[in-house]
Amino acid sequence: MAKQTVFVNEFTDGILDPNKEMLGPVKDGGTIVANTAPGCWGPMITPELKGGHEVTVPVFVEGAEVGDAIAIYIESIRPTSIVVASGNDMTIEKNYNGDPFVAAKCPNCGTVNPVTKLEGIGYESVRCQSCNEDISPFKFTNGYTMVFDENKKVGITLNKEGAYAAAENARENMCIPDNSIQNPIVNFAPYDIVGNVSRLRPFLGQLGTTPSIAMPDSHNAGDFGSFLIGAPHDYALTEEELKKHKTDGHMDINRVREGAILIAPVKVKGGGVYVGDAHAMQGDGEIAGHTTDIAAIVTLKVKVLKNLNIDGPILIPVEEDLPYLAKPITEEEYKIAKEIGKKWGIEELEKTAPISFIGTGVNLNEAIDNGLQRAADVLGLSVPEVMNRATINGSIEIGRAPGTVTVTFLAPVSALKKVGLYDIIKEHYGLYD
Repeated sequence: MAKQTVFVNEFTDGILDPNKEMLGPVKDGGTIVANTAPGCWGPMITPELKGGHEVTVPVFVEGAEVGDAIAIYIESIRPTSIVVASGNDMTIEKNYNGDPFVAAKCPNCGTVNPVTKLEGIGYESVRCQSCNEDISPFKFTNGYTMVFDENKKVGITLNKEGAYAAAENARENMCIPDNSIQNPIVNFAPYDIVGNVSRLRPFLGQLGTTPSIAMPDSHNAGDFGSFLIGAPHDYALTEEELKKHKTDGHMDINRVREGAILIAPVKVKGGGVYVGDAHAMQGDGEIAGHTTDIAAIVTLKVKVLKNLNIDGPILIPVEEDLPYLAKPITEEEYKIAKEIGKKWGIEELEKTAPISFIGTGVNLNEAIDNGLQRAADVLGLSVPEVMNRATINGSIEIGRAPGTVTVTFLAPVSALKKVGLYDIIKEHYGLYD
């Protein structure tokens, strides 16, 4: 029987597999409360995990069928980590087979995805449990350890003494959930940037629905997913398979935050909503490749949108996060526009509302093309028209380099109504007809 609220504290082994049993089901209109594990760096130095992240086990949503979509309302994100560590990465080629996120191996005993243990503090602390070889496939080129105030408003980066002190109780300081198997990245104790002050603005790097083929979680997108094409491991895909099966749940878009709504495609029965890779803050582009991975308590409300049949996510951002040109036209602005229209013989003005389409690809140009095409397909517009609207009524913004973007613009209300998206947007922004 479907539940009104499903509590989640279980995690995948890094693989999103549509053939594995989901949690739930949760009712259409119900709530998912998840205790999420930190994303990138901890799983990246845990070879036993096969996806580069450690996301929650997917939840089956009652009534969600292939071809539908699920509106995921981000009701709250509450960071629990006290200390985090992150930075720009380099790979250690001898410690992986083709893809360091997926196929880590021990260079000494040859075990693929081996169980590890921690010995000491620092970059060589991750050891193969079988033969004690230094085995992390990643290290920092420039890294930092950051501690937060108790209200999770501000963070500062620590010096060597502080970083090593935090590493003494790394797992506890990161508040890593009990069922998580990741090695705590704070154990590396990086301290290349000292005394930096940053504001917190938590968001979700991973949020979406289960792909229709088994896929490493961090590769469920057009840019990271390209690593799977012809890969020398068990999760290799063709370009067409990747395009068909991915749901682009790994976005790293900082606007996927509390108060926003993400509409995700349903490519398997029940949708399989999962979440993870929360971050404390991030500028557009995540240009260092990584940011401050945190554990967090996340509350989501889900609503099935029948027969929307979208290929990738649609974001309805918090109004504050909309580009200036994509903010809803105000009554005062319409009044001025009507006066202009009278002078020039325009009897009826177009009504519009904000919407943001996610595009992903192997690079930013391909991601932009993907986002434009998705917008055109959903709204029944031509790509050139979408390009014009995103230019005069919106913006293209980088979610993550190398290839995740948002195509945001004011779309015609008539088109939004035709596909059943207007009501959710109208309610979100308090629009008037």
